[in-house]
Amino acid sequence: MSSTPPRPTIGAVVLTMNDRPAEFALAMASLLGQQDVDLDVVVVGNGCAPVQVPPGARTVELPDNVGIPEGRNVGAAEARGELLFFFDNDAYLPDPRVLARLAGELSDAPARAYVQPRIADPDTGVTLRRWVPRLRASDSTRPGPVTVMAEGVVMVRRAAFEAVGGWPGHFFLFHEGVDLAWRLYDRGYTGYYAPGIIVHHPSTDPARHVTFYRLTPATASGSPTAISRPR
Repeated sequence: MSSTPPRPTIGAVVLTMNDRPAEFALAMASLLGQQDVDLDVVVVGNGCAPVQVPPGARTVELPDNVGIPEGRNVGAAEARGELLFFFDNDAYLPDPRVLARLAGELSDAPARAYVQPRIADPDTGVTLRRWVPRLRASDSTRPGPVTVMAEGVVMVRRAAFEAVGGWPGHFFLFHEGVDLAWRLYDRGYTGYYAPGIIVHHPSTDPARHVTFYRLTPATASGSPTAISRPR
């Protein structure tokens, strides 16, 4: 008799500043409703005590806003699972098997350190250029290996994540996905873009952040200006 394969164990990390109550509630409901995985959800309050956290999720309160990359590092250290899923608090998983399907993309290819779904606006279905983690992005439905990521919605193998030291916490905002992906690539890992797996995220403008124009030119580590992230 063939045995049932073990369910993937996933630690999901969500950051909050308590400023998106409606979006956060939808994001958490879609996350906690995932099927065919063993899921541990950690909500990190970045400079606040998380509110509206539903049963089934644990919380971490940071007294100060340490930035998105370092906040995610804190959550990753608390979350349990062989895989890590980093999830923006205004995104939404439209299918209850999104996480199981992403985990399958990693289990089928041990050299893959991370897998990114296709991010699409929930109203228009449009995938913005900055959400496609590669050059020649005119066709957002083309799958394949990638060396950057839209880090707001991505699944990462924990062993690889920890081997390279996690997110660059000193970045605070922007380009952290480029840095992490390149350090993974240096270790011999690859990333994969799986556009057949869709996650919803509103088409927000990153320039709404007051630091956008200061932080998006090339950084000291040489991160390119063309890569951005869903916010």
